[in-house]
Amino acid sequence: MSGRDRTHLLWLRSSAMTAATISATSLLTAVRSLVPDLAARRSEIDAQRRLPSDIVERLREIGVYRMCFSAEIGGPGLTSLEQFEVVEALSYGDTATGWCAMIGAATGIYAGYLDERAVAELMPTQDLITAGLIFPAGRAERVANGYRLTGRWKFGSAITHADLVIGGAFVTSGGRMEETAEGAPVVRLFFMPRDQVAVFDTWDTTGLRGSGSNDYAVEGLFVPEHHSFAFSERKSCRGKLSEPEALARIMPGVPLGTARAALDYVRGLADGKTVNATGQKWADNYRAQYLLGECEMEYIVARGAVVNTVEELWNALDHRRFADLPTDLRIATALARTNAFRAAQRILTRLCELVGTDSIYRPNPLDIWLRDTNTMARHIIAHDQVIQSTGAFVMGGRPEFPFVVGLG
Repeated sequence: MSGRDRTHLLWLRSSAMTAATISATSLLTAVRSLVPDLAARRSEIDAQRRLPSDIVERLREIGVYRMCFSAEIGGPGLTSLEQFEVVEALSYGDTATGWCAMIGAATGIYAGYLDERAVAELMPTQDLITAGLIFPAGRAERVANGYRLTGRWKFGSAITHADLVIGGAFVTSGGRMEETAEGAPVVRLFFMPRDQVAVFDTWDTTGLRGSGSNDYAVEGLFVPEHHSFAFSERKSCRGKLSEPEALARIMPGVPLGTARAALDYVRGLADGKTVNATGQKWADNYRAQYLLGECEMEYIVARGAVVNTVEELWNALDHRRFADLPTDLRIATALARTNAFRAAQRILTRLCELVGTDSIYRPNPLDIWLRDTNTMARHIIAHDQVIQSTGAFVMGGRPEFPFVVGLG
């Protein structure tokens, strides 16, 4: 089936769904019904280093990929917290599936920065999947009515099954970098059909193997002006999802869903489990009691912080843009999500210590979960730069990652 035929089929399917737009409750219920199947195929997804096509289409059919379209542009209008809960539930079944769903569903968030013509041309259905990296790893030379885009990007999560690809690039004119009035490089994001992008099989990693986050590249690809945008522009709507950090709000659903799955798995093992050296039941063993309690404590605190800050942020955006919010609220959301990634990594490490050598064998899901959380913790959202940037922002210094506090 050609790309055009596939898009037409998706448009027909999307049109049939329009009259019965998904709700947060119906979508979450449908996602939770998939969890047993995702868990059963966790090892398969990890080994294949990509999501199976039937899982992708099941997610598409129940409306996962349209969940980030705001009501202002005809979408279901889910809040960021409701989107987070969907990603969390998927990640409970399989971490890579949750990660790819989170990335792929960003189509609706990006649509909020495009004009109506671009949305109609690029997204004839709200069920299209977007992959790609927003950080500038390319150059876009200005030409008549658009740009000639050249670049190679890493970390193209979901690109093995995407319909659209996005990439960030520095804008040039006559081969020279353009600059803003403040002297910063001009950066734009560019939309490309997946079939116009070269993909390289580079994703042979420790964890999140099923995300298929391969490198991708284009050479001199013409991109129309209206198929590009900058986060400072808001052409289609001014809803609460038209903010640079809107996708980051739902990212903690992946580590937290994974941590919850691991905790429940170990709690299930505890019944009848004994300490090898003494034969003492886990239920009566201080170390087992303490480690499991400690992990539950860390999970409860981490998830509570994410839920509270995302909900508070959503309510605060009723009348203000993110960049106009109080300092404490802007840093709270950033710190809560960074902590969620780090907490999940600590929880998995401790649970593996508790279970012992059984956790190191590949049939054990703790092996996959540990590798996935270790890999996730390498993402920029979990880096020290985020914490440094919040501290610098509070003190009036220079944030190394200004994006997270609404600067730049």
